[in-house]
Amino acid sequence: MTSTAAGASVVVTLPADEARRIALRSQGLLGAPDRRAGVRGLLRHLGAVQLDTISVLARSHELVPYARLGAVGRGAVESAYWTGAHSFEYWSHAACVLPIEEWPHFAFRRRAYRDHPHWGHDLPDGAYESVIKQLHAEGPLTATELGGAKNGGPWWDWSAAKVAVERALMYGEVVCVERRGWKRVYDLAERAVPEALLHDDLDDAECLRRLVRLAGQSLGVATRADLADYHRLKGEQVDAVLPATGLVPVEVEGWGKPAWADPEALEAESAKPGGRHRTTLLSPFDSLIWDRARTERIFGFSHRLEAYVPKPKRVYGYFAMPLLSGGRLLGRVDPAREGRTLVARQVSLETAKAVRPMARALREAAEWVGCDAVRIERVDQARLAPALTAAVAELN
Repeated sequence: MTSTAAGASVVVTLPADEARRIALRSQGLLGAPDRRAGVRGLLRHLGAVQLDTISVLARSHELVPYARLGAVGRGAVESAYWTGAHSFEYWSHAACVLPIEEWPHFAFRRRAYRDHPHWGHDLPDGAYESVIKQLHAEGPLTATELGGAKNGGPWWDWSAAKVAVERALMYGEVVCVERRGWKRVYDLAERAVPEALLHDDLDDAECLRRLVRLAGQSLGVATRADLADYHRLKGEQVDAVLPATGLVPVEVEGWGKPAWADPEALEAESAKPGGRHRTTLLSPFDSLIWDRARTERIFGFSHRLEAYVPKPKRVYGYFAMPLLSGGRLLGRVDPAREGRTLVARQVSLETAKAVRPMARALREAAEWVGCDAVRIERVDQARLAPALTAAVAELN
């Protein structure tokens, strides 16, 4: 880390490896995990954990704490998120679990939905009021319990009750308080959000300042586009509040773009540049790698989710999970489960040095999801297949 004078200010220059370590530490993947704070502490640290319908080894919001804290029981993960009014679900980077403390800071988005609604569904007169009345009397309820989620057609053919409750969710009158069998469970915000937080008092500038600051803390070091992407803000929104966030301008070697860093992250890197690296498999929706451009810039690793790519055109598989080890992305695996066997349907390794970390990551993931065996079906680098199979067998 070096500092160079730029007029009256000093700009810190970071080597690329140092920026990578800062990003890993800020994402909870370098250094000893904070097990005392647990899943709830991790959620507050990350600021957002993305939800997704796909479940292979587990759902993405379960894989995120597993990658950082180890074999936290899946039931314990769900309980940490959804009991005791510690979190809520709302639109951030995508549909995300968010710390309940951040409810006031999404007022800008709730106002935007109320002022400029974009809906592809008509709503019959009285349907909205009817849903609110039913939730008041009977909630929390799923859309099915509110009268049915669909009209019987395609997935987007929502019932009036589903349209109404989703609209109320966007407006902030209703909150998703948990997922039950992957169905949203809705309740009135006045019951679900602590009274001290249940307000839209903060103006847009204060909301945006907080979310950009939070993104900077969660990312450690980031470009303007990185900061905007974390909570799906517009670039001009970031520009308007960036000077007031406390993030400091830096230059990262090889990035070729202006960047900003969390001063506490810079201090932590200066004080203790080393630390324990996690070896683990990452969900494609993990906030370390959910931004493809950032992932390639930091790790030199090109990755995208291929679940929605036609099968003949997939390169790495349906739900390829990158392998993180030693602070690098060393490969990926497309996993599946058959009974008590974790099946590595397709493995891709960047180097022979990735063999043992992949074997270890597969073995640990298998144990976490209740499998007692691992089977390797295909290794893209065929010459490494015998070594990987042998390494997995050693760990059984």
